[in-house]
Amino acid sequence: MTLSARRVLYLAAGALAAGLAVSAPAGAKTITAVMHSDLRIIDPEFTTAYITRDHGYMVYDTLLAMDANFRIQPQMADWKISDDKLIYTFTLRDGLKWHDGTPVTAEDCVASLQRWARNDSMGQKLMDFTASLEATDTKTITLKLKQPYGLVLESIGKPSSYAPFMMPKRLAETPPGQQIKEQIGSGPFKFVQAEFQPGVKAVYEKNRDYVPRSEPPSWTAGGKVVKVDRVEWITMADAQTAANALQSGDIDFMEAPAFDILPMLEADKDIKVDTLSKLGFQTGGRMNFLYPPFDNVKIRRAAFIALNQKDVLDALVGNPEYYRICGAVFICDTPFATDVGSETLVKGDGMAEAKKLLAESGYDGTPVVILAPGDAVPLKAQPVVAAQLLRQAGFKVDLQATDWQTVVSRRASQKPPKEGGWNMFFTNFTGADAANPIASVYVGGRGRNGGWFGWPEDARIEQLKDAFARSSSPEEQKKIAADIQKEIYDQVLVIPLGQFLQPSAWRKSLTGMLGGPATPIFWNIDKAE
Repeated sequence: MTLSARRVLYLAAGALAAGLAVSAPAGAKTITAVMHSDLRIIDPEFTTAYITRDHGYMVYDTLLAMDANFRIQPQMADWKISDDKLIYTFTLRDGLKWHDGTPVTAEDCVASLQRWARNDSMGQKLMDFTASLEATDTKTITLKLKQPYGLVLESIGKPSSYAPFMMPKRLAETPPGQQIKEQIGSGPFKFVQAEFQPGVKAVYEKNRDYVPRSEPPSWTAGGKVVKVDRVEWITMADAQTAANALQSGDIDFMEAPAFDILPMLEADKDIKVDTLSKLGFQTGGRMNFLYPPFDNVKIRRAAFIALNQKDVLDALVGNPEYYRICGAVFICDTPFATDVGSETLVKGDGMAEAKKLLAESGYDGTPVVILAPGDAVPLKAQPVVAAQLLRQAGFKVDLQATDWQTVVSRRASQKPPKEGGWNMFFTNFTGADAANPIASVYVGGRGRNGGWFGWPEDARIEQLKDAFARSSSPEEQKKIAADIQKEIYDQVLVIPLGQFLQPSAWRKSLTGMLGGPATPIFWNIDKAE
């Protein structure tokens, strides 16, 4: 890309005013991508935002990984399991180095696992069953359980938010509530801190010291072979501008084109349009349980009944080819799918009941502060549609326009809405993140003590999750999952608003694009010059 062309792009993205130096090193093979959101938070254990997870996969590596057959594979480490299923021994492979040149040690990895487990729902449950986790020598991590637990490997090898990324001990020991100060991983790319402009661009360079595994790449498992010198993520909030840049060859990859732009891109012989995450996404709304009005379960139920999936999906996607109405909290066509409690969401006939319930609830007109990001295509429609439906039901709504990275930061605040907090936000999760009660961050009742944003306290949910985790019977697990879904809908821990596929688009000069539940990933991609 020429400097002048790049300057035009940055002007369109509002970046020229920042006075950026935009030229790549001479001769560098560079992939230029417009992601679904700009990148601001760069600590992958601080938020479940997928743009931060995507950043994590560039910079960091994982002990284990999931392949395209849903099997957990070695990545940084192999493992052995004792006959009584109580001791898991992980051995680091040779050649692992941090980006600062120091060797990766078992102590680093223990500290990283402990940090990950503070926030992640699967990590929290794993630690509930853990008696000890320690480094028994520089390359050996020993995990001892209190009793057998069938999701140890699945937890440590989970592919998406929060992914258990490994980092040096000194960073992993950052106090809770604080973000790490450096981006030092052992992954296939190095983060170029000097070129990072939050809201404008993020740059990654090939880690030439990285030693890939020998197996073929498969989802987040296998050999992470980097075939380019540099990857640049450029923020371009206007979808049409990004699509024009893709067609002109000024960018190479667009993660989340607007659905109404897809026909134009599909008709371009130089562009490939495909869905990288075949599991798709579930979109949903989350309430803040700490403050009125949603500290009242009757008011939460009124809001739940007022919303419906079709109105949201029609506004978000529009084309039924790409969406599915589904009342299953744990994703349709999975072992734990059920329609228990989802009738009004699916049928869209709950408005009269919502008005009646809200009138009976004692609702006093407290405004519902809804965070509405306008810069992320997959997240623009949900708050607007929800605000309209809640107003119809009788709620007073304060729809606050913002950008997605502000939502990502603000949703972590436990302050009252009048002091910069919130009452409701919407987000999307991949099928892999929502397919069972242990993986889903929605499914928890730990409140302020380790709970996900919204912070519900629900002892029954935690009891049911324990029962699910202890069970080895698929039939019993399915029954418990249905009980969990009923509790979720009764207490309104989340409002699932349907499932959808999100196609990506890239120039055919790129080859080797990998699918999976944590896409896009930039190893294995080559670019023809």
